[in-house]
Amino acid sequence: MKVIVTKNYDEMSQVAANIIIDVVKNNPSAVLGLATGSSPIGTYKNMIKDCKENGTSYKNVSTVNLDEYVSLNAEHDQSYAYFMRTNLFDHIDIDQNNTNLPCGVAKDLQAECDRYNGVLAKLVPDIQVLGLGSNGHIGFNEPDTPFDSVTHIVDLTENTIKDNSRLFASIDEVPRQALSMGIKNIMQAKSIIMVVSGKNKAEAVKGMVNGKITPALPASVLQLHPNVTIVCDEDAASLL
Repeated sequence: MKVIVTKNYDEMSQVAANIIIDVVKNNPSAVLGLATGSSPIGTYKNMIKDCKENGTSYKNVSTVNLDEYVSLNAEHDQSYAYFMRTNLFDHIDIDQNNTNLPCGVAKDLQAECDRYNGVLAKLVPDIQVLGLGSNGHIGFNEPDTPFDSVTHIVDLTENTIKDNSRLFASIDEVPRQALSMGIKNIMQAKSIIMVVSGKNKAEAVKGMVNGKITPALPASVLQLHPNVTIVCDEDAASLL
């Protein structure tokens, strides 16, 4: 596990973007595993800037996303499909037919999980982008999610619902479930890059890097992966 400490969020975002851009330059048909949330937005902005200014092309790239809310269709402005379009896909030359997310409005959610596992079997990420929850979650894999889990239906914790409510008109509008890649899916990526910022993540970073490998801190499993880079700002790294 390689840890890169940057001064702030902006530097963290640039360093992470450079790593992903290098993957695409070295393999124009790369598979990118992508994440949502506030952590990778700056990374995506730098990827867009590089695409426009330096011509890095995504026309042959495929993507798979970590998760999606249950009950939100792809046009809902809080869906992760919408997030990916507005924060990345609409601004680079990717073929959006080559972008993949779980479908949160599927009639049979377990069948949708099975379908997505099939997609992930064919599209193994060359690099998987992750954020980190303050409780150590990755994707929507909350504490005590089994390490051998694959794409599954998640009942969101009250803490996660509360954290996400800032993005909705009221807490009552926040979905109570999501579909998420499992920890086993994440660990199958050829390489992993995690972006982390803020003092509220410092305890989780400390446990992830130096703590016991335990489902109680899902991100600690990354210690077992052969190619992980953590890019974090000074605040997030303050307890290392």
